[in-house]
Amino acid sequence: MAWTDRRLLDLFDIEIPIVLAPMAGAMDPELAIAVAKAGGLGSLPAAMLNAEQLREQVSRFRAGMDGALNLNFFAHQSPVPNNAREHAWRERLKPYYVEYGIDPNVPVPASNRAPFDDAFCAVVEEVKPAVVSFHFGLPDQALVARVKAAGCRVISSATTVEEARWLAARGCDAIIAQGIEAGGHRGMFLTTDLATQVGTFALLPQIVDAVAVPVIAAGAVADARGIVAALALGAAAVQIGTAYLACPESKILPPHRAALRTARDDGTAITNVMTGRPARGLINRVMRELGPISDLPPEFPLAGGALAPLHVKAQAQGSGDFSSMWAGQAAALAKEVPAVELTRGLWAEARALMARMAN
Repeated sequence: MAWTDRRLLDLFDIEIPIVLAPMAGAMDPELAIAVAKAGGLGSLPAAMLNAEQLREQVSRFRAGMDGALNLNFFAHQSPVPNNAREHAWRERLKPYYVEYGIDPNVPVPASNRAPFDDAFCAVVEEVKPAVVSFHFGLPDQALVARVKAAGCRVISSATTVEEARWLAARGCDAIIAQGIEAGGHRGMFLTTDLATQVGTFALLPQIVDAVAVPVIAAGAVADARGIVAALALGAAAVQIGTAYLACPESKILPPHRAALRTARDDGTAITNVMTGRPARGLINRVMRELGPISDLPPEFPLAGGALAPLHVKAQAQGSGDFSSMWAGQAAALAKEVPAVELTRGLWAEARALMARMAN
């Protein structure tokens, strides 16, 4: 097997077809710099930042690496408050508050996951990253037009062929095919039916056949075998997230890192109890006892606010029982090596494997 598809290498001005998944809350510029230094596309997640914090992170990245950068944003609609539903969620969590000695009437912290807006767009126009990626569809077309006018490539995640066609029709320069195996939030936006979500290696070739733009495979890609399989099915690059969580540059909390070390093939589940929106993570107590899928959590991202005090208390005791420990189904393949070494090693092993297959 010989791989000669340079579309994304040229589009993003990178050396190897590996995109770092932007993992909000789990990383900062240190990990992005390492991946970029190895020749991949470094990514910075903005969903849990404000505009000034994002500017600061971009500055840190560019101080450490003069290379292509992907800024990632959420494109969800801001939730409509529902007092009855939010009260019911607090009541369901009340026994945990009592268990941890937390006042059940303590004010709920704000959930810090903001959608792409004018303020974020102004940062993009100012710093001009090579790539701007979105999750949960795309923002208003006027904002997308401004991003493209700034010279940025626009990409977004699709979990179905229909979503991929929708994104391509609205100007995406490349599309991420996110399989059901992937860690973190599902990028689904035209459907809410989890039962019909597709695995990476079934979804990928169908999206490749359906759109003219390059496709990036995401989900179940954690080693060279996954990379080669994705490229063989038509991917122009892969997006890798969970494999980088084990790197020393990641900023996951100790219980999350400990859980990764003992991860199993059946150790993750898709849940909505952490944020109100389906996401794959390592199974913890609150997922087991309240879900993993429940009708109780309020609209994304409001569910996370009421869990925040429990997260703090449990983490102080060395527990991730109330924390979002996002990870994909291939978490057990993650290796605790520096990110530069991991990135270069993955591509070297993939090339060697392709060479053996060609003989």
